[in-house]
Amino acid sequence: MSMGKKSIESFISIYVLCFLGVFLNAATLATPKPTTPFPLYTKSRWIVDGSGQRVKLACINWASHLDAMVAEGLSHQPMDAISKKIVAMGFNCVRLTWPTFLAVNDTMASYTVRQSFLSNGLSRFIPSLQANNPSLVELPLMKAFQEVVSNLGENSLMVILDNHVSKPTWCCSDNDGNGFFGDRYFNPDLWLKGLTKMTTMFKGVKNVVGMSLRNELRGPRQNPNDWYRYMQQGAEAVHAANPDALVILSGLSYALDLSFLQAKQVSLNFTGKLVFEAHRYAFSGGRLTWRDGNPNEICGKLVNTMKETSLFLLEQGWPLFASEFGLNLGDGDVNGYRFFNCYLAIAAEYDFDWALWALAGSYYRRYDVIGLEETYGVLTWNWSDVRNPSFMKRLSVIQLPLQDPGLSKSSSHQVVFHPLTGLCISRATKNEPQLKLGPCADSGAWSYNATQHALMLIDGLTSPSCLEAPDGLNQPVKLGLDCSNNRSQWVPISDSQMHLSTKLHDGSLGCLDVDPESNAILTTACKCLSRDHKCDPASQWFKVISNTARSPRTT
Repeated sequence: MSMGKKSIESFISIYVLCFLGVFLNAATLATPKPTTPFPLYTKSRWIVDGSGQRVKLACINWASHLDAMVAEGLSHQPMDAISKKIVAMGFNCVRLTWPTFLAVNDTMASYTVRQSFLSNGLSRFIPSLQANNPSLVELPLMKAFQEVVSNLGENSLMVILDNHVSKPTWCCSDNDGNGFFGDRYFNPDLWLKGLTKMTTMFKGVKNVVGMSLRNELRGPRQNPNDWYRYMQQGAEAVHAANPDALVILSGLSYALDLSFLQAKQVSLNFTGKLVFEAHRYAFSGGRLTWRDGNPNEICGKLVNTMKETSLFLLEQGWPLFASEFGLNLGDGDVNGYRFFNCYLAIAAEYDFDWALWALAGSYYRRYDVIGLEETYGVLTWNWSDVRNPSFMKRLSVIQLPLQDPGLSKSSSHQVVFHPLTGLCISRATKNEPQLKLGPCADSGAWSYNATQHALMLIDGLTSPSCLEAPDGLNQPVKLGLDCSNNRSQWVPISDSQMHLSTKLHDGSLGCLDVDPESNAILTTACKCLSRDHKCDPASQWFKVISNTARSPRTT
């Protein structure tokens, strides 16, 4: 059953239209008032505010590290309009990139925005930049960067300053001279000087909540010993310059690998500020892995790989910031969408902090192409509209916390999440036996008993109701009161562990699925359990996830 069916699309479209309505009216919204008591701290695996309440970073990457060293998109839209679009899309923070040379090369930093565009052969953008952001054109580059940060703060958006590269350029390759300490453009002393200068400059700017020390360390020089040596120096330098800032450390191999920390953790002279970051894309394991392999197997491997390389940090009590992930948001990216179906389930289950790549609809110049479109960008080429509203609706599930350490375990419950749609299993009303997909906030409280394999709905009923299989395939599931019978047993199977299977009355094996006509939850033959790479199991992927941060619906 393909999710291309018009019924499921029409079901989701109601929520998409609501999202679009908010976005299109963003320019008229009043500037939101700050509510977070800054600065931020770490408390075990969580990032918290000054009152001890969890703050989940749900960020978008805004590039400002390319040739012009000016935040992308300012020739297309006013700076404040872009900030308001970010807010309207549900993000609460921006990972704003910068190159080391901006901080340490006084000649570059003294260029005005106009001079930078002229010297980089980008003069065609100056008239539109003048029209959309006239106050920036004659400012020095560093002052223009500060103005962007300030405007984000005026819109109550937190900022992570990310040292993306040394020499301004697109990132990344093994041999671009920006990859690791000692590379052609990566002088460790200049890097430390740049970190110190940027951290000092933004000390006291409350919405600048963290400093990311370096993006995607990589290349033939990379090794753990030098990583410990220099990253610890960088962390101490940032903390000395601004004790309020979160200090964010990435790993090796393009920020994919932090596994070496299992044997030896960093040694620092401060506590309560350290965060680790990791990246992941569909192409991280090979360009066409997801398209050419069985999605269940690939997803299972991804989970295991992430446990070994980054997720273990959460169990050790360290915050993990997934500071880059994303996909081609146009049509036809089978590789990317299969990856995202799996990754979204992982992000929901572990509820880590994150930053999506990318905000940009286009770049001033990338790969020597003027005005190159960014198909990973959430905005269209001219930065005016949402590129893919359905994707943004799915993403909204993880924009708010699903888990909160400040709430008692008595408020803990679970939801049954469907990554393909970003929705959860729910019923229309308290007395409605029919189960359908609906907003996760309205799904009610579920509890999965791993011993009995029973999936129970516990939202205010006298006794729990259990999800019960029908008599045969292609029939709707229902709620029953006997949680001990075989028809109420749902066992996760397949390498992805996202097929919820049960044995039917006739002895056949069925899996939860979504009816493409009514959006009802039913049982169909389990699919894609074999090595068939042409099969897509996404409609049958469900994830039971913990939810302590949101009150369940009880009516």
